[in-house]
Amino acid sequence: MIQQHVNTRLMGSDFELIVVEKDYASSLLQLQQGVEEIRRIEHLLTEFSDDSQTALLNRYAGTQAQTVGTEVYQLINRSLHLSALTQGAFDISSATLRSLYNFKERGKELPSPERLAAAMQSMGYQYIQLLPEHQVFLSRPGMRIGFGAIGKGYAADKVKALWKAGGVTAGVINASGDLTAWGCKPDGHPWKIGIRDPHDPDAYLLWLPVDNASVATSGNYEQYVQIDGVRYSHNIDPRTGHPVRGVQSVTIISPSAELSDALATAVTVMGIEAGIHLVDQLPDTHAILIDDNNEIFTSKKINFHVAS
Repeated sequence: MIQQHVNTRLMGSDFELIVVEKDYASSLLQLQQGVEEIRRIEHLLTEFSDDSQTALLNRYAGTQAQTVGTEVYQLINRSLHLSALTQGAFDISSATLRSLYNFKERGKELPSPERLAAAMQSMGYQYIQLLPEHQVFLSRPGMRIGFGAIGKGYAADKVKALWKAGGVTAGVINASGDLTAWGCKPDGHPWKIGIRDPHDPDAYLLWLPVDNASVATSGNYEQYVQIDGVRYSHNIDPRTGHPVRGVQSVTIISPSAELSDALATAVTVMGIEAGIHLVDQLPDTHAILIDDNNEIFTSKKINFHVAS
């Protein structure tokens, strides 16, 4: 068996795709098809292209429903179920809030109460209406949806399904550290992923074996703002409009990259106690949380190795 990989930047993330195949030409074809699939999904979901279906819905928010493809309609439907499950901690309409906080450039002030209140008036998953014949209506004026907290996971699941249908017995989709993997390495060993130390990007606290599972991490150690000595996470609570505090990182392990991606954000917002309680109710789903004091909390029945 041989291992081949390709690196590409799509959906605002660095993707590494790995296949383990008997045949060199076949592995290259599978890699090419994987990249094309991610590119196709990016075109569907991006907020930054005028002709994407996301942009279409945002453009007509508050005025009229728009028809979308089955794929996008079903993804929105699953997103709304996740919003209900997490009591609003996951919300694809919270895209409006991101523009209020300048995380990438380390802005030095929080938005005014007036700006925050205005933004909150144009969001809320309850105001996303799924209508017959694949029509979607964002019923509040100025409303915007975005798939940044679920899109990468959805793309990874689609590539995995494509590859498995093509007979790939082992592979990895790595989206900026969020890992989907099945099968084994060519040497027969399992794939594994490291949980980074929030205070040292070159060090790992834990190692997890990954077999037919997806691992996603949401952390505040890369994107944040620090104002008057207080660090504010880039994860924003859609229910309040305020950045999350108290949790440095959340890692979710589940059978689905889409679910892991979304829950990593939601559990960060929910906090340690509520987040772990939710994860413990979900089949084959696990969580590792690191709080602001570097203390580690985990859900039940999780298997990991402490880094030496």
